[in-house]
Parts: sequence; structure tokens; C-alpha cells
Amino acid sequence: MEKYNALYAQSGGVTAVINASACGVIEAARENSNKINKVLAARNGIVGALTEDLIDTSFESSADIAALRHTPAGAFGSCRHKLGSIEKHRKQYERLVEVFEAHNIRYFFYNGGGDSQDTAYKVSQISKELGYPITCIGIPKTVDNDLPFTDNSPGFGSVAKYVAVSIREAGLDVASMALTSTKVFIMEVMGRHAGWIAAAGGLAAEKEGDAPHIILFPEIPLNTEAFLQRVKECVNKYDYCAIVVSEGIKNQDGSFISESGLVDAFGHKQLGGVAPVIAKLIKENLGYKYHWALADYLQRAARHIASKVDVDQAYALGRAAVELALAGKNAVMPIIVRDKNIQTYQWSIGEAPLEKVANVEVKMPRDFITPDGFGITEACRQYLSPLIQGEDYPPYHKGLPVYVKLKNLPVEKKLSTTFEVA
Repeated sequence: MEKYNALYAQSGGVTAVINASACGVIEAARENSNKINKVLAARNGIVGALTEDLIDTSFESSADIAALRHTPAGAFGSCRHKLGSIEKHRKQYERLVEVFEAHNIRYFFYNGGGDSQDTAYKVSQISKELGYPITCIGIPKTVDNDLPFTDNSPGFGSVAKYVAVSIREAGLDVASMALTSTKVFIMEVMGRHAGWIAAAGGLAAEKEGDAPHIILFPEIPLNTEAFLQRVKECVNKYDYCAIVVSEGIKNQDGSFISESGLVDAFGHKQLGGVAPVIAKLIKENLGYKYHWALADYLQRAARHIASKVDVDQAYALGRAAVELALAGKNAVMPIIVRDKNIQTYQWSIGEAPLEKVANVEVKMPRDFITPDGFGITEACRQYLSPLIQGEDYPPYHKGLPVYVKLKNLPVEKKLSTTFEVA
């Protein structure tokens, strides 16, 4: 029986555990070497696939592939490049199929968020139209936790753990200096339209007075008067106020508070930093001394404090993608299924059609946010808490974590034509 190659690609913002999914894909494929010849990887995501810039993972040792499980970021490189509709970007889709055919690729594993699942689905459609059989499996990944069907998205649990730990530690710091120094601390976290990451900060507040005292969600337009009143009440009651704010919080008219007027490669409005805006609002109206911090890449790169649940799920989904492909499934995405019939947290792997996953954004349910809009409810806590459980520390040497850097040796190009990615 003829064996075919698989292509794996990473897309969008990377996470602390996306490489764990890559590890799962490659190890599962190697265990099925009677069906899959090689796993090739696209250098810098879909851009590498379009430009025929491919990596041969067969040159990597088993130990180095295993080390991907505890290595953050994207081992093969990622990118923000959305292909869009087949009608408008047909040449790019046709180019992908041309590259697949040239390198005997019959399996395509695309590891990313909603836009990436949309691309994987469209590749499955164009391959049918062009008569070249490609099995397309999406692998979920996004720190924003906004993909549909799956109970949660790999990458989120580790960011949630980082945010909860960070606001707890920063809160203790501010509280110890509040008498003569900083009264307000603001930590800005990721989350353009969905407040899942900001909500995770609420896990740190287990009793009255614990940080954070206020959470600002994209789902709740900012009521400036009510917000300032709450800040004042917290300072009066606790001597300080710790705030977690999502980058995507909005004004009452629905506009982003921190919108810079720019757009990113996916066409999303570029946000310019909301923490200093909130800090200025507090200073001008209440006069409190403040500090603010932007978690930025630190929150999604912090593999040293990753959630074990998150790592295990990311790895399992990578393996499941290969198993689904070899079982004859196409245009699907493996998902996390939470068992809601038992009190202890248990999960299993299911699947969802890419057609229904693509471009669907799941926001925080209103009943996960307290009536005043400044905190999380017990229902939200019960949902979030299992996702940050367990530690999965990387190995350390001389006090620092040890992460793998792969050889990433190139595959010889076979096409005579080059392709420019706009």
C-alpha cells in the first residue's frame, strides 16, 4: 500500500502548549508509519505551505519531538495570514493543492483558531473541486477560548493559570505598600471580544478583599461612573484596588476604548493598550497613585507555569487529529468534551465539523458575570477552575527551563514556480 505524507502547520498567535499538539501529531504519525510516510511542517504556518518552504520532521530525534511537549511558542513558526474566500483568493488555494501534490501530501493538519479552521475547511472543499484528495483536520488552539463546540481551547488553561497567579501575587505586593504608595494596580490581559482570560483572574479572589477587586470584560460596556465609584469603595475598604482589564473593553457606544485606528493581518482592529487609559481615568477623577502592567506575550509564553490539564489536552488533540484522519474522517476538528454528569472534572475527545466551527466566536455567558458587571459568578468559577489544575514543569538547568530547538531542515523544493504572499 502506498504511503502518503502529512503536512502540519501552526497558525496565529502561539501559546505555551501549541507545541504539545505538534508533539501529539508527530508521535501519533510515527506510530502509524505503515500508513503515513513523513510529517512535513510548513515553516511559518500557511505562508510556508504557499511558498513551498517545508520542513522534514523525520530528521528530528524522538527525544527532541518529545521535548516539544514542554516547549512554548511555535517550533515551526507561525503567521497571521488569512486566505479568505475561495472566490477572492482562488490562486492561493490552488497553490496549496499544487504544493500538496508535488510533495505527495494527503493529510493536512492545521493548528489554530477560528480563522485557521475556516482555512482548513476551504482547503477540503477546493481539493474536492480540483480532484486531489486531501484529508483536512483542524486542531483547536487559541488563548482566547472562543472556539465553539469544544469545552475549552488549548492554550487558554495555561494563560488562565498565569493570569490568576499574577494578579494574586501583584495584589499582595500592592497591599503591602498601599499605606504610603500605590493605591491602584491594573493588569491588562488579552481578549478582544471575549472576556475569558480576564475572568480567569477572578479565580485568585477566594475570599472577601482578595485581588482582583474589579474585572472589566469586553462583554460589558464600561459604565465610567459606576466603575470609579467601585474603585473608590475598594480603596476605602481594603486600602487598595486591584483590577484585571481585558484589552477589548468597550465604551457605551460599542467602540473599543483603546482602539488605535490600525488593523492587523486578519483585518481585526488593532488595540493600543487599555491599562494606561483606565489608569489615567482613575488618576484624573480620584487622584490615586497607580501602577499598570501589560501581560502581553508573557501570559501566552509562560510554559514554566502551564496548566497540566492544558498540556494534556493539547497533546491529546494532536494525537486525535491523526487518529481521525486515519479513520477516514475529513473536514473535522477534534474537541474537548466535559462530562457534566459527575462532580469531578473529567474530559474526553469528540469531534465537530469544520464547516460549523469556522468564524464562530464564543463569548462569556452573561450568567458567568456578576450582575454589577465587575466579577465572576460561582458558575464561572466552577467552569474555569478545573482548567488551571496541575503543574507540568519543564526540566531545568542552572536555574532556567530547558526548551528544545529543532533542526528544522528544509525539504527540497519540487515546483519550478515561486509564489509571492501578499
